[in-house]
Amino acid sequence: MPHHGNEEEHGSSESRRDAEQRENEPQKPIIHDNRKVDPKTGQARHPDQEHTDAADSRSGDALSQAEDILNSVEVPAAESVAQGADGAEAEELRNDLRRLQAEYVNYRKRVERDRAVAGEMAVIGVLNSLLPVLDDVDAARQHGDLTDGPFAAIAAKLENALKTYGLVRIDETGVEFDPTIHEALIQQPGPDVEIDTVSQVLRSGYKSGDRVLRAAQVIVAVPA
Repeated sequence: MPHHGNEEEHGSSESRRDAEQRENEPQKPIIHDNRKVDPKTGQARHPDQEHTDAADSRSGDALSQAEDILNSVEVPAAESVAQGADGAEAEELRNDLRRLQAEYVNYRKRVERDRAVAGEMAVIGVLNSLLPVLDDVDAARQHGDLTDGPFAAIAAKLENALKTYGLVRIDETGVEFDPTIHEALIQQPGPDVEIDTVSQVLRSGYKSGDRVLRAAQVIVAVPA
Protein backbone atom coordinates (compact mmCIF):
# COMPACT_ATOMS: atom_id res chain seq x y z
CA MET A 1 0.00 0.00 0.00
CA PRO A 2 1.51 3.32 -0.94
CA HIS A 3 2.35 5.64 1.89
CA HIS A 4 2.04 9.38 1.50
CA GLY A 5 3.57 11.91 3.82
CA ASN A 6 6.64 12.24 5.97
CA GLU A 7 8.43 9.02 6.89
CA GLU A 8 9.53 10.42 10.29
CA GLU A 9 5.98 11.33 11.24
CA HIS A 10 4.79 7.85 10.21
CA GLY A 11 7.49 6.16 12.32
CA SER A 12 6.79 8.34 15.35
CA SER A 13 3.04 7.60 15.16
CA GLU A 14 3.74 3.86 15.17
CA SER A 15 6.05 4.26 18.20
CA ARG A 16 3.33 6.12 20.04
CA ARG A 17 0.81 3.39 19.24
CA ASP A 18 3.20 0.73 20.53
CA ALA A 19 3.77 2.69 23.73
CA GLU A 20 0.04 3.12 24.23
CA GLN A 21 -0.52 -0.59 23.73
CA ARG A 22 2.15 -1.42 26.32
CA GLU A 23 0.62 1.02 28.79
CA ASN A 24 -2.86 -0.45 28.26
CA GLU A 25 -1.61 -4.00 28.80
CA PRO A 26 -2.23 -5.23 32.37
CA GLN A 27 0.90 -5.19 34.49
CA LYS A 28 1.99 -8.54 35.81
CA PRO A 29 2.34 -8.43 39.59
CA ILE A 30 5.81 -8.88 41.06
CA ILE A 31 5.71 -11.39 43.90
CA HIS A 32 8.38 -11.31 46.60
CA ASP A 33 8.60 -14.45 48.69
CA ASN A 34 9.17 -13.06 52.18
CA ARG A 35 8.18 -16.22 53.96
CA LYS A 36 10.50 -17.05 56.83
CA VAL A 37 10.04 -20.78 56.31
CA ASP A 38 10.96 -22.50 53.07
CA PRO A 39 7.78 -24.35 51.91
CA LYS A 40 9.84 -27.09 50.23
CA THR A 41 12.38 -27.89 52.96
CA GLY A 42 10.55 -26.57 55.99
CA GLN A 43 13.77 -24.86 57.15
CA ALA A 44 13.79 -21.33 58.54
CA ARG A 45 15.05 -18.70 56.13
CA HIS A 46 17.67 -16.37 57.57
CA PRO A 47 19.61 -14.87 54.67
CA ASP A 48 21.67 -12.66 56.95
CA GLN A 49 21.94 -15.12 59.80
CA GLU A 50 24.67 -17.18 58.14
CA HIS A 51 26.91 -14.14 57.92
CA THR A 52 26.09 -13.18 61.51
CA ASP A 53 26.78 -16.68 62.82
CA ALA A 54 30.04 -16.83 60.95
CA ALA A 55 31.04 -13.47 62.38
CA ASP A 56 30.05 -14.54 65.91
CA SER A 57 31.97 -17.76 65.61
CA ARG A 58 35.03 -15.81 64.57
CA SER A 59 34.61 -13.27 67.36
CA GLY A 60 35.41 -14.73 70.77
CA ASP A 61 38.74 -13.92 72.28
CA ALA A 62 40.76 -11.37 70.34
CA LEU A 63 43.97 -13.17 71.22
CA SER A 64 42.68 -16.34 69.57
CA GLN A 65 41.77 -14.30 66.50
CA ALA A 66 45.27 -12.89 66.31
CA GLU A 67 46.76 -16.38 66.62
CA ASP A 68 44.44 -17.67 63.89
CA ILE A 69 45.48 -14.83 61.60
CA LEU A 70 49.14 -15.49 62.28
CA ASN A 71 48.66 -19.13 61.39
CA SER A 72 46.65 -18.35 58.28
CA VAL A 73 49.26 -16.05 56.77
CA GLU A 74 51.93 -18.74 56.81
CA VAL A 75 51.79 -19.32 53.03
CA PRO A 76 54.48 -21.44 51.33
CA ALA A 77 56.95 -19.44 49.27
CA ALA A 78 56.14 -21.20 45.99
CA GLU A 79 52.43 -20.62 46.43
CA SER A 80 53.04 -16.99 47.32
CA VAL A 81 55.01 -16.47 44.14
CA ALA A 82 52.28 -18.17 42.13
CA GLN A 83 49.70 -15.82 43.63
CA GLY A 84 51.84 -12.79 43.01
CA ALA A 85 52.33 -12.06 46.73
CA ASP A 86 55.33 -10.04 47.76
CA GLY A 87 57.47 -11.75 50.40
CA ALA A 88 58.48 -8.53 52.14
CA GLU A 89 54.88 -7.40 52.49
CA ALA A 90 53.83 -10.78 53.86
CA GLU A 91 56.62 -10.67 56.46
CA GLU A 92 55.64 -7.12 57.41
CA LEU A 93 52.06 -8.28 57.88
CA ARG A 94 53.18 -11.11 60.12
CA ASN A 95 55.27 -8.71 62.21
CA ASP A 96 52.30 -6.37 62.56
CA LEU A 97 50.11 -9.23 63.71
CA ARG A 98 52.72 -10.37 66.22
CA ARG A 99 52.91 -6.83 67.63
CA LEU A 100 49.12 -6.76 67.83
CA GLN A 101 49.13 -10.05 69.67
CA ALA A 102 51.76 -8.84 72.16
CA GLU A 103 49.89 -5.59 72.74
CA TYR A 104 46.67 -7.44 73.43
CA VAL A 105 48.39 -9.83 75.87
CA ASN A 106 49.84 -6.86 77.77
CA TYR A 107 46.47 -5.12 77.75
CA ARG A 108 44.71 -8.20 79.12
CA LYS A 109 47.29 -8.58 81.88
CA ARG A 110 46.92 -4.92 82.80
CA VAL A 111 43.13 -5.20 82.94
CA GLU A 112 43.31 -8.32 85.11
CA ARG A 113 45.81 -6.62 87.43
CA ASP A 114 43.63 -3.50 87.72
CA ARG A 115 40.58 -5.65 88.42
CA ALA A 116 42.42 -7.49 91.19
CA VAL A 117 43.60 -4.22 92.73
CA ALA A 118 40.08 -2.80 92.59
CA GLY A 119 38.71 -5.88 94.35
CA GLU A 120 41.41 -5.70 97.01
CA MET A 121 40.71 -2.01 97.65
CA ALA A 122 37.00 -2.73 98.00
CA VAL A 123 37.70 -5.40 100.64
CA ILE A 124 40.09 -3.09 102.50
CA GLY A 125 37.47 -0.33 102.52
CA VAL A 126 34.97 -2.69 104.18
CA LEU A 127 37.54 -3.89 106.72
CA ASN A 128 38.50 -0.33 107.64
CA SER A 129 34.87 0.57 108.22
CA LEU A 130 34.51 -2.38 110.65
CA LEU A 131 37.59 -1.62 112.78
CA PRO A 132 35.62 0.58 115.25
CA VAL A 133 33.15 -2.29 115.69
CA LEU A 134 36.03 -4.64 116.52
CA ASP A 135 37.34 -2.10 119.03
CA ASP A 136 33.95 -2.14 120.78
CA VAL A 137 34.01 -5.94 120.78
CA ASP A 138 37.47 -5.91 122.39
CA ALA A 139 36.36 -3.39 125.00
CA ALA A 140 33.27 -5.48 125.85
CA ARG A 141 35.39 -8.61 126.11
CA GLN A 142 37.88 -6.91 128.46
CA HIS A 143 35.00 -5.80 130.70
CA GLY A 144 33.63 -9.34 130.83
CA ASP A 145 30.50 -8.62 128.80
CA LEU A 146 31.29 -11.25 126.14
CA THR A 147 32.24 -14.19 128.28
CA ASP A 148 29.07 -16.07 127.44
CA GLY A 149 25.70 -15.67 125.75
CA PRO A 150 24.43 -14.88 122.27
CA PHE A 151 26.46 -11.67 121.90
CA ALA A 152 29.68 -13.57 122.51
CA ALA A 153 28.73 -16.02 119.75
CA ILE A 154 27.90 -13.16 117.38
CA ALA A 155 31.23 -11.45 118.09
CA ALA A 156 33.12 -14.69 117.44
CA LYS A 157 31.29 -15.22 114.13
CA LEU A 158 32.08 -11.67 113.06
CA GLU A 159 35.78 -12.06 113.80
CA ASN A 160 35.96 -15.42 112.04
CA ALA A 161 34.17 -14.05 108.99
CA LEU A 162 36.62 -11.17 108.72
CA LYS A 163 39.54 -13.59 108.96
CA THR A 164 38.34 -15.25 105.78
CA TYR A 165 38.93 -11.90 104.03
CA GLY A 166 42.53 -11.80 105.22
CA LEU A 167 42.13 -9.66 108.33
CA VAL A 168 44.92 -10.33 110.86
CA ARG A 169 45.04 -8.87 114.35
CA ILE A 170 48.27 -7.28 115.63
CA ASP A 171 48.22 -7.77 119.41
CA GLU A 172 51.28 -9.80 120.34
CA THR A 173 53.34 -8.86 123.37
CA GLY A 174 56.94 -9.76 124.12
CA VAL A 175 57.95 -9.23 120.49
CA GLU A 176 60.45 -6.78 119.10
CA PHE A 177 59.07 -3.31 118.52
CA ASP A 178 58.44 -2.79 114.80
CA PRO A 179 57.63 0.81 113.81
CA THR A 180 55.88 -0.43 110.64
CA ILE A 181 53.16 -2.21 112.66
CA HIS A 182 53.49 -0.65 116.13
CA GLU A 183 52.81 2.84 117.42
CA ALA A 184 54.69 3.50 120.66
CA LEU A 185 52.63 5.60 123.05
CA ILE A 186 54.72 5.00 126.16
CA GLN A 187 58.33 3.96 126.67
CA GLN A 188 59.52 2.62 130.02
CA PRO A 189 62.71 0.90 131.13
CA GLY A 190 62.65 -2.85 131.14
CA PRO A 191 65.10 -4.65 133.39
CA ASP A 192 65.21 -7.87 131.40
CA VAL A 193 65.15 -6.58 127.79
CA GLU A 194 68.07 -6.00 125.48
CA ILE A 195 66.07 -4.47 122.61
CA ASP A 196 62.93 -2.40 122.39
CA THR A 197 60.13 -4.85 123.18
CA VAL A 198 56.35 -4.57 123.18
CA SER A 199 55.28 -5.01 126.78
CA GLN A 200 51.59 -4.14 126.48
CA VAL A 201 49.06 -3.55 123.71
CA LEU A 202 46.69 -0.64 124.39
CA ARG A 203 44.77 -0.96 121.15
CA SER A 204 45.04 -3.80 118.68
CA GLY A 205 46.26 -3.19 115.19
CA TYR A 206 45.13 -4.90 112.00
CA LYS A 207 46.58 -5.82 108.64
CA SER A 208 45.34 -7.49 105.49
CA GLY A 209 48.03 -9.41 103.68
CA ASP A 210 51.08 -7.15 103.54
CA ARG A 211 49.02 -3.97 103.96
CA VAL A 212 48.82 -2.51 107.46
CA LEU A 213 45.33 -1.15 108.04
CA ARG A 214 46.13 0.26 111.46
CA ALA A 215 49.22 0.10 113.64
CA ALA A 216 48.87 -1.30 117.15
CA GLN A 217 49.19 1.23 119.96
CA VAL A 218 51.64 -0.24 122.46
CA ILE A 219 53.81 0.35 125.48
CA VAL A 220 57.46 -0.31 124.72
CA ALA A 221 60.00 -1.62 127.21
CA VAL A 222 63.46 -0.25 126.44
CA PRO A 223 66.79 -1.48 127.81
CA ALA A 224 67.67 0.17 131.10
